[in-house]
Amino acid sequence: MADMDEQRERERGPARWWRHGPPWPYRDDDGADGPTRGRLPWRTTVALTVLVLAGSNFAAHAQPHRAPLDVYGRLLLLAACALLLWRHRHPVPVVFGTSALALGYLAAGYPYGPVFAAVAVACFGAVVAGRRRAAWAAVGMLWGGHLLISLWLYRVLPPHGDSGANAGQELIAATWVLIIVSVAELVRLRREQWARERADRAQAARRRADAERLRIARELHDVLAHSISVINVQAGVGLALLDADPEQARTALTTIKAASKEALGEVRQVLDTLRTPGDVPRAPAPGLGRLPELVDQAASAGLTVTVEGAPPRLPPGADLAAFRIVQEALTNVVRHSGSRHARVRLEHGGGELRLRIDDDGPATGADAGGSGNGLAGMRERAAALGGTIEAGPRADGGFRVLAVLPLTGPEPPVARPGRTPHGTDPTSTDREER
Repeated sequence: MADMDEQRERERGPARWWRHGPPWPYRDDDGADGPTRGRLPWRTTVALTVLVLAGSNFAAHAQPHRAPLDVYGRLLLLAACALLLWRHRHPVPVVFGTSALALGYLAAGYPYGPVFAAVAVACFGAVVAGRRRAAWAAVGMLWGGHLLISLWLYRVLPPHGDSGANAGQELIAATWVLIIVSVAELVRLRREQWARERADRAQAARRRADAERLRIARELHDVLAHSISVINVQAGVGLALLDADPEQARTALTTIKAASKEALGEVRQVLDTLRTPGDVPRAPAPGLGRLPELVDQAASAGLTVTVEGAPPRLPPGADLAAFRIVQEALTNVVRHSGSRHARVRLEHGGGELRLRIDDDGPATGADAGGSGNGLAGMRERAAALGGTIEAGPRADGGFRVLAVLPLTGPEPPVARPGRTPHGTDPTSTDREER
């Protein structure tokens, strides 16, 4: 069901897609592109190349004291921009390559301008890819080389008659370098946060799916175990009395038909929930209000059930859990107890409901073909509501199941180990099916 909900969310699209990730391609943990794995960023690179070439032409007109932008200068600009095609696959060589080409461009005396945009994009890609030291080293190399050129080497490098730069201009250049690297670091941190959020959402979805599968498995076990136990007993009665007492055999077959019909209806309700997640079930979930039906079904299997006390008003989740616990306990009596009489006692007070199911035993030791998950399912249902289950043999040879459930709404799942009367470990003394 959780997977279906996620699929519907993907079809509708998240309400605020920028909140859950960047609009540009992200990189996986192995360094490969996420949604654009194997593709080169042609569009952004071409757009940046046009911007760099056009902007450098305008800068050349505005800086007549620098060397004119000739074919060699344009080739340096094209090479620096072309390297950006591989900024996702090889961020370290690209950031060092663009910095070296930009430094050669400036050493040749060409005008200042958008050539630094290529270095900024390469530095941005390297930092986002996790190559922070390489990005800092490359940008530091560019700034240090520019410092040497503008303060000392300008006398021997073109253009002739260049006066160099002062400390204030170099401080401005250093500030721009810090701004570029800082923005890249902020984006890197934000993308790491997006990656953690994606992982957390995926893990939460897996937990919801696992919890839903467990709930459905528990529900199907409780429905089928009880009904099939009744059918198994009645089938044995019908076979034994088929020739000697046909009328009694007919009664057994009628009971089998009713039990199988009810089981099919409850299974269909669970499956309908799977097919149409989020829809309201067509039939209400069973609760303690159907306890008389449960007693009649047990009677049809040859088990006399005495009920003491009246059920209080319960929330739907607690009502269903209480019903399933009683149902599973009576099913275990039918399967594994030599007693043909069971007692169900309901007590409530102090904000909790106490369910006690007793039989007089002894255990038959017969293999009823169950899965052995009956008591585990009961404990899970009780723990999901913040309650407890005690199950174990009594001193007089019978068996007791005692469930304590809160009367308030469902609580978050709390792991509470079940206690066994007389200090007995339930895992070692429970009957085979339980």
